[in-house]
Amino acid sequence: MHQLPPLIVDLALILAVAGFVTVLFRKIRQPIVLGYVLAGVLVSSKARWMPTISDTPNVRVWAEIGVIFLLFALGLEFSFKKLVRIGSAASITAMVEVSAMLLIGYGAGQLLGWSTMDSLFLGGILAISSTTIIIRAFEELGVKGRRFVDLVFGVLIVEDLVAVLILVLLSTVALRNQFEGIAMAYSIVKLGFFLILWFLSGIFLVPSLLRFFRRSLNEETLLVVALGLCFFMVVSAANAGFSPALGAFLMGSILAETTEAEKIGALIKPVKDLFAAIFFVSVGMLINLELLLEHAGAVLLISGILILGKTVHVIVGALLAGQSLRHSVQSGFSLAQIGEFSFIIAGLGESLNVTSKFLYPVAVGVSAITTFSTPYTIRSADRVCDWLEKNLPRRWLEKLTRYEASMKSISLTGKWALLLRSYLTRMVSNGIIVFAMFALSSRLLPPLLSPWFGDTWAQWLTLLGTLGPAAPFLWAMAVGRPKKPELLEVLNSRRYRAPVMLLEMLRIGCTLALFGLLAPKLISFRATIIITGSMAVLVLLVFSRHLDAVYNWIERHFIQNLSQRDREVKAKAEAPVLVPWDGHLASFIVDPDSELIGKALLDLNIRERFGVIIAMIERGHKKIPAPGRNEKIYPFDKVYVIGSDEELLSFKQVLELPEKMQGETATEGELELNFSLQQIELVPTSPYCQKTIRDSGLRESTSGLVVGIERNGRRILNPDAKTVLEAGDLLWVVGDSRRIRTINQGITAY
Repeated sequence: MHQLPPLIVDLALILAVAGFVTVLFRKIRQPIVLGYVLAGVLVSSKARWMPTISDTPNVRVWAEIGVIFLLFALGLEFSFKKLVRIGSAASITAMVEVSAMLLIGYGAGQLLGWSTMDSLFLGGILAISSTTIIIRAFEELGVKGRRFVDLVFGVLIVEDLVAVLILVLLSTVALRNQFEGIAMAYSIVKLGFFLILWFLSGIFLVPSLLRFFRRSLNEETLLVVALGLCFFMVVSAANAGFSPALGAFLMGSILAETTEAEKIGALIKPVKDLFAAIFFVSVGMLINLELLLEHAGAVLLISGILILGKTVHVIVGALLAGQSLRHSVQSGFSLAQIGEFSFIIAGLGESLNVTSKFLYPVAVGVSAITTFSTPYTIRSADRVCDWLEKNLPRRWLEKLTRYEASMKSISLTGKWALLLRSYLTRMVSNGIIVFAMFALSSRLLPPLLSPWFGDTWAQWLTLLGTLGPAAPFLWAMAVGRPKKPELLEVLNSRRYRAPVMLLEMLRIGCTLALFGLLAPKLISFRATIIITGSMAVLVLLVFSRHLDAVYNWIERHFIQNLSQRDREVKAKAEAPVLVPWDGHLASFIVDPDSELIGKALLDLNIRERFGVIIAMIERGHKKIPAPGRNEKIYPFDKVYVIGSDEELLSFKQVLELPEKMQGETATEGELELNFSLQQIELVPTSPYCQKTIRDSGLRESTSGLVVGIERNGRRILNPDAKTVLEAGDLLWVVGDSRRIRTINQGITAY
């Protein structure tokens, strides 16, 4: 009889039990993640009533691979551009909530008499909400078309990034087993350096690599290439002293900017699901039921602290970010749980042997309780909002409304601020590239060249060989100028002449200081000064145009790769919110059995019946912005609609597919890059003043329609085509964003 390796027997047991339990959990409509954890409890060596696994170390290796795949898949859904597009509201909300929960978790651990390390890890466990559980709850409750969901998903995006940083920082603290301010600061700087370096080099190289081999990439080879890149970055991160999960997440986020992102995500999903199942089963295997029962009181206490703390601080963060009271409360009641990332953080402490044995089962117990409570807290949010609006003092509500309006009007994109940000980005990114080039060449080249040329010449050849590729980046740091017209306007303005001169001197000084820091590692300080002077003369008199051309090509190539997905697969950008009204954009897919099928918009009276505006219809590859009254609705059309939460929900009932084929909320990823909702402010000299909307030609010139007017503090939603436009009106227009910008520039020029 053939003797099977213990690992195969263990995998058979794990997957069989996990399959049975997850089918059961699907039947009773509970999160599958908890089913995997329960399966782990059943097959662990502590369970004496059924067969158990025998090769625990190998299962742990598979579980670590599961973490890598989980973080890689999470990175594929993450986008640094999306993080920028979601704006400050989600970032402020997430940072307030995460910071507060880190402190609250640490304080709760100390209150329970736990060690410093247990308390620190408890703070990390409580800081991150569960994306999986929230998405499932939103789908079941049918709230995915409501506006507050945008803020919740934005907070989750920021939390995912913060969670990776927490993993790295907790690893550093755990390995040192003490707080060292300088060591922590060094770790943070080192982390920032490698993140920026890997991201810049990854965006520059990986999309080009995939584009070059595009014709040779079928599904099999694309999967192998993607996994190869993933594990290459995993090894790079581990060799740099970081968590392997960080490398997987970063490579996923790099591939998320390519045109193959969706295909890779689909290919990786079965592999990710398999290894993720093994990971969550391994989570359950670490649970000691006796310890869990022994600390049941702590589980209940921490669960209460978590629900209250997260709810309150998300509300506070959202209000500080300028969100309305209702949306803040709805967001707070949605994020009161922990999930998969908390298991990873708890597992980190367990694997490093720096936390107590009870922390893992306590984290799982808290996750189970808050998972079950999440749907009920989401349902109760509207009732709590109604109660607060009735019982809070009227002056408080008025202050909140004024603060919300003031936050919406704040603009951080002034020309001088844009210039400073442009220069800072250029200095940091190019400085990191130059530093990495010198560090790599000084380590690799001298040992290779010394046997041939001797030590001295090897050092000089290394310096000259590094200066060549580094020259464009040094030039960009010192004297390179941005090409955007609005930034050039600031640079050439007399008003900013003195600060611009100071800024230019600082740039040159920082570049010389960086070169002066790096070159003496290869040659003498005196030789460094001579080369610096010679290089400055050569750059200014001879090579400036060539270096400018080379750097512009590099920058252009990087930007093209970064925006490749936007251009080629029509990736979508965030739709501005129609504030201060409660109207926003959502998208729905038309059910073939809908009563609207085959009827013209004129006959449907959609505005009159539902109060919503159809902004665009997507039919296969065809896009119909601002559809005319004779346009008909057909099965499987994707319809983009503007309205309030209540109006959208009522419209959804007569339009949308069943849950399994539902449309999504039109958030930052749903609308065409050239189709958006924007403002036009009419100045007294505007050519549109004293004309009706129909006669003004705005519909034709924007390929869109006017959906709202703000006039003397009064708001007109869905204005009639006969409405006369007046000076000072603030128009909300849905249409081609480029045409709207052109109109705004023309109005400004009048």
